[in-house]
Amino acid sequence: MKNIKPIYIYGMGVIIAALVFIFLSQKNASDLVKTQGGFTNQKMPNDSVHRGLNGNMQTGKDDLLETIKRHLAMLKKEVDESPNDTVKLKQYADFLAAAHRPDEALLFYNRILNINPKRIDVLFSIAEIYYTKHQFPEAEKYLNKILSYDKNNVKAYYNLGAIAVSKGDKAKAKEIWSRIIRNYPKSQISEIAKKSLNEI
Repeated sequence: MKNIKPIYIYGMGVIIAALVFIFLSQKNASDLVKTQGGFTNQKMPNDSVHRGLNGNMQTGKDDLLETIKRHLAMLKKEVDESPNDTVKLKQYADFLAAAHRPDEALLFYNRILNINPKRIDVLFSIAEIYYTKHQFPEAEKYLNKILSYDKNNVKAYYNLGAIAVSKGDKAKAKEIWSRIIRNYPKSQISEIAKKSLNEI
């Protein structure tokens, strides 16, 4: 899924895990490339996925990159053929984001919002991109849009607390996370908020 560098500064391993759980809903294709390239001495299994790689992880990395390029081209073609199909737009935008092409992903997420501005899943994706780019006011703007459509969206509240921590405002994060624990005690996010509070 992704590095959240401001969190590392504060040494908050639990919050990292929570943010990864809350913000991310897809495997990061680029991270798979890094994993493939990291173990150069391992033997590949001789199955249909790995056949022909002969234990050469660099070849596996090259093959994966080629697969990613082909998949991007296929998704782009589908979007070009059906420019108002929000399912195809979302698939393409998600894949662009996973391939570390956030600015391109934003273009397609915004096309979806032009069709349906209340798409909470898309608003979360945009907030995540701005968060990872350290553009915290933009991330907050999109999380607040989510709350304007769904005032009980606990994930949006939690992520506002995470942004507060990233900006160095631990008091605000404590206030937000304490409110989650008080107002949504039976939610899974409430449990994450408790752990996060213990780390700051």
